Amino acid sequence: METVLETHGIVTRFGSDLIHDGVSFAIQRGQVVALIGGSGTGKSVLLKEMIGLQRPTGGRVSLFGTDVWSSDDRQMNALRRRFGMLFQDGALFSSLTVADNVAVPFREHTDLPESLICALVGFKLSLVGLSPDVGRKMPAQLSGGMRKRVALARALALEPEILFLDEPTSGLDPIGAREFDALVRALSDSLGLTVFMVTHDLDTLLSIIDRAIALSKHKVIADGPVATVMQHGDPWITQYFSARAPAKQGVG
Repeated sequence: METVLETHGIVTRFGSDLIHDGVSFAIQRGQVVALIGGSGTGKSVLLKEMIGLQRPTGGRVSLFGTDVWSSDDRQMNALRRRFGMLFQDGALFSSLTVADNVAVPFREHTDLPESLICALVGFKLSLVGLSPDVGRKMPAQLSGGMRKRVALARALALEPEILFLDEPTSGLDPIGAREFDALVRALSDSLGLTVFMVTHDLDTLLSIIDRAIALSKHKVIADGPVATVMQHGDPWITQYFSARAPAKQGVG
């Protein structure tokens, strides 16, 4: 399988605090991958390092064979057209309508006429299960689940090859979270989309994820199919997955 993303020996320090110490893995095209780890393990930091928003202290990130942190502005702009990013809170522009939010990537990275952009915005909204009429609303008028879908439509605007998601189900009710999971899985399967997400949601992990990468003690401690990672003997992994186990019934 083709490798679309690699991290090589990533080291991250904030002053005297060591966050990552030699984090390495590779992601193949078409996989839906989850990065898990306890609080303070630097999951979101690593995500930002992979897309060129935060420079690691050491190591290398390769995206589509291009070294992210050795790239000039032209190369990074070309890379940004090939990936989509959904931030934890959606990061929609509150002063713009839904349609204008989704149109931002088209206006920043293409010379398409407005008439075509409008048509594409409607298509992207329908792709994530929203009516084109939603485009006239402001983000504040939407539910949390709808805002996540709008942010996803924007992330998918330029038909990315890999989609990065930071805690995509955070803040959603259980029904909305499972609907969002199903949407992400369907998009990956139908579009051949590679998905890399940071998540703490066990239901997400156990329902749509092909592979889990676990961070602990500054390193990758487990990497593989979810069922395999679940069997790892690390205490944090045992505690994490035991939270999903049904409670024992008391004896009457």
